[in-house]
Amino acid sequence: MRTVDVVRSAFRNAFRSRLRTTLTVLAIVIGAFTLSLTNGIGAGINGFVQSTVAGIGVDDVMTVTRTTEQADLTSGPAEYDPDQATTTGGGTPGQGMPGPGGGAVPALTEADVDTLAAIDGVLRVEPTEAVTLDYVQHDGGTRYQLALSQFVPGMQVELAAGDQVDLDASDPQLVLPESYLEPLGFADAQHAVGAEVTLALTDAAGTQVTSRATVVGVAEPGLVSSSGAIPNDALTSSLYALQQVGAPAGQGDVYASASVWFDVDAGDEATAALQERLADAGYTGTTLEDQLGAVTSVIDTVVLVLNGFAVIALLAASIGIVNTLFMAVQERTREVGLMKAMGLSSAKVFALFSIEAVVIGLLGSALGVVGAVAVGQVSAAALASTVLADLPGLTLVLFEPVTVGAVVLGVMAIAFLAGTLPALRAAKADPIASLRYE
Repeated sequence: MRTVDVVRSAFRNAFRSRLRTTLTVLAIVIGAFTLSLTNGIGAGINGFVQSTVAGIGVDDVMTVTRTTEQADLTSGPAEYDPDQATTTGGGTPGQGMPGPGGGAVPALTEADVDTLAAIDGVLRVEPTEAVTLDYVQHDGGTRYQLALSQFVPGMQVELAAGDQVDLDASDPQLVLPESYLEPLGFADAQHAVGAEVTLALTDAAGTQVTSRATVVGVAEPGLVSSSGAIPNDALTSSLYALQQVGAPAGQGDVYASASVWFDVDAGDEATAALQERLADAGYTGTTLEDQLGAVTSVIDTVVLVLNGFAVIALLAASIGIVNTLFMAVQERTREVGLMKAMGLSSAKVFALFSIEAVVIGLLGSALGVVGAVAVGQVSAAALASTVLADLPGLTLVLFEPVTVGAVVLGVMAIAFLAGTLPALRAAKADPIASLRYE
């Protein structure tokens, strides 16, 4: 019997007992369906996180702040240090940003910026000119609180309309969060692009001053993207200068944090070593991966747990395959003896039953994957217009060809291993004893 004939016979024999084969295939379908769907959900959510990563930072930049000790609330307030510069969220000297236990977050000074620049592994340092706004207003309408977010070169905010801010432009520009459109009186995102808004803040002397900026884009809400408005450098600098008016004479600029550029291609060990050097110098460096680590780890853990249930289903299905093929070997004992008596080698007998197992695995995994894709697409479309309507751009279930192929091949491999024992039993059968079998 040629190899092609062995394969054809295996395909035909796999469906000799239709009910038994159908029940075995159904068990495999359940496992493959669960495995494909959970992997698709994990890939979809992680893909959405990765696509919105550019909205909160870039890979080769870490945010550096002064290291602060957590206050022990049982031992009383932290001791006041008159030599330590502090900053509010807006960078106003001398007031202090609320910290753990009611203390103040230490600010960065120009001396700190120079110290950071001298640390091995730091390529470039830019202090963050943090600004605290009182309100935003459009065309004399209602005033609303608004926070400004830092924009690092290389970031890409998810936009509903308009463009990213131009960091090199001389005119003040702003990307406005989509949630501010209706409150500020804009009909939609397109109407907001090109409009001017008024921004108000209180300077160091306690006087409220205003400035104007042009809306160049409208940011969509996202899973990890910032909820604040995105200013360009010209707007940040002008607001920061207004905020510093009235500061005590001789008081230099202070910053809430600084952006530090480093060589991300040097690897994780080099990045960790740089963070250790920063810690030794009294600073805390936070990378983009640190910020997203908790999100992705939770997603991966949930997917891993769900995949565990899928594997259990596949193990149960493999037991069904073993049972199905053992019964097939027993039912076809005389047939196996006749084939071996006519010269069919033990290797081909083994291949005959092994291919039957693989066929069952292929059929079950293919049906499971197709079912998962269908359910995933329908569910994702339904949820996108209801529960997940506030997260545009999220593909809840994303089926990657490589992952789908890996599921099918993995199930076929499990089926092959499950069919090994029955196939070996058939291959080792004595032809004379098999022909005498009743």
